[in-house]
Amino acid sequence: MNHTNATSDLDENDLDIIRELERNDDKNLEELAAELDLSKSTVHYRLNRLKENGVITDISADIDPRALGMSMVIITEVYVSHESGYADEIGDKLVDVAGVQEVYYTMGDVDFMIVSRVQNHEQMNELIDEIVAIEGVNETSSRFVMRELSRGNRLLDTMSEEMIERVLETE
Repeated sequence: MNHTNATSDLDENDLDIIRELERNDDKNLEELAAELDLSKSTVHYRLNRLKENGVITDISADIDPRALGMSMVIITEVYVSHESGYADEIGDKLVDVAGVQEVYYTMGDVDFMIVSRVQNHEQMNELIDEIVAIEGVNETSSRFVMRELSRGNRLLDTMSEEMIERVLETE
């Protein structure tokens, strides 16, 4: 996958649709079309194209984890033994640990970064114990978030104008 250039031909209307869906995925086609001053069929066509091209991978509810008591956030560095295929094998096991929300395979001193959510200290200890028990995991180092300053996955709202312009560039 090319991580430096936009992979799909997008225009301002596509970005407007994505932005609106990131802000509120509970809108129907009619509402979305009215807000963007586009026809319903145009929005429908563009949504299908965005899905087919892998730009939109899922439309789902944005659940506040605190409403489910998931108020403890842990960021864990994981150091592993470097053997052939370790990134996929260990990464798959890390993803399957209850409470783990995000797993990143990284380069440098740390092999994996994990973001997890749990409801209490007992679950936190169980989560760390389960990570450490994975074959190939040598060491972990965790940080416990005291206060969330930002949350969510509104990608377009976090992009600079330069980043958006790069998406809109045609090759």
